Amino acid sequence: MATASLPRRLAAEALGTGMLVTVVVGSGIAAATLSPDDAGLQLLENSLATGAGLAVIILLVGPVSGAHLNPVVTLADWWLGRRAGVGLSFPEAGAYIAAQTVGGVSGAVLANLMYDLPAMTWATTERSGAHLWLSEVVATAGLVALIFALARSARGALSAAAVGAYIASAYWFTASTSFANPAVTVGRMFSDTFAGIAPGSVPPFVLAQLVGGTLGVVAVLALYPDAAASAHCAVVPAAGYDTTDARPSGTETTVPASKGISR
Repeated sequence: MATASLPRRLAAEALGTGMLVTVVVGSGIAAATLSPDDAGLQLLENSLATGAGLAVIILLVGPVSGAHLNPVVTLADWWLGRRAGVGLSFPEAGAYIAAQTVGGVSGAVLANLMYDLPAMTWATTERSGAHLWLSEVVATAGLVALIFALARSARGALSAAAVGAYIASAYWFTASTSFANPAVTVGRMFSDTFAGIAPGSVPPFVLAQLVGGTLGVVAVLALYPDAAASAHCAVVPAAGYDTTDARPSGTETTVPASKGISR
């Protein structure tokens, strides 16, 4: 099967990230409307919708682009893959991140319009404090470690369910409710609703997510020293990817540099 063209992969990343932000923001608006006096129930409704929606989105776009849907995942794919000659090139990674960011903003606009709100409104919810930044580090590190551990151990088929479940649970065990995604964080600036985040709170969140992504890569390399060989199989292998190098844990076979996505 031929590798999907870059425009098709970028369209998949924009669509998938847009759908994800639509789910996050839209379910947040619905939760605040349906359960206005119960913050815990609002969070439960928002987290369940996000976890289920993310799993479905991964299944939808994963075969085309790999379903990164997250600049941190894309950067980890590029950084790990370059060590083994697989995965995204640097220009492709930059294009993925741009598509994800555009998709994230578009998703917030769509959610606003579906609930008869202004298409774009700056969020006013301040989310600031060391405990929230630490939460973003933890949430993002866990997400990155999970994704690349699944790829390395040839369990990519579980990614949709596992990643969806992780994000739904991280809503509850982190003080920040687990944004864990710079593109989603930027998108949520444009909706002054339950899921919004004020623009001034975004840069520290994104920085914390990048730190978390770095720690996640370190963790997965500590557990799986040859994880770079299967980096291109994250989140799920896209069409045309050679998955023979995503071997079960314990098989220490070097992957030829020629394998992986063509540049």
